[in-house]
Amino acid sequence: MKTIRQRAGLAALSIFVLWGGVSAASAADVTFQMMNSHPNAVEVELYSQDRDHLWPGNNQVYLLDDGETKQIPLSCDDGEKICYGAWVSGDKTTYWGTGPDNAETCSDCCYTCQGGNTEEINLTE
Repeated sequence: MKTIRQRAGLAALSIFVLWGGVSAASAADVTFQMMNSHPNAVEVELYSQDRDHLWPGNNQVYLLDDGETKQIPLSCDDGEKICYGAWVSGDKTTYWGTGPDNAETCSDCCYTCQGGNTEEINLTE
């Protein structure tokens, strides 16, 4: 037979578990594998489609020299949709994915954050 104290403790634990399961987003990691096959340097940003967040942020970009391949690891929310935007350094009219400032639409430039690596994303002419 359970005492009143044990019942109260179980009730509090049940509420804690339910509350934590609903409110907490679980973290995951994904690595974007980017290859620059364009003859010029390329700038890249990664944009969450589910919240107001971008990588690397703080007015910075990932820079890929011509011919360079770079792995870009991110910490993101499990299940979060992330799209890449890339453009020729100094020429925002030549772009891939969602382009500068996540301003364009794309059919195949987004990935779901669920751990692991993307396939190699080749930015070509």
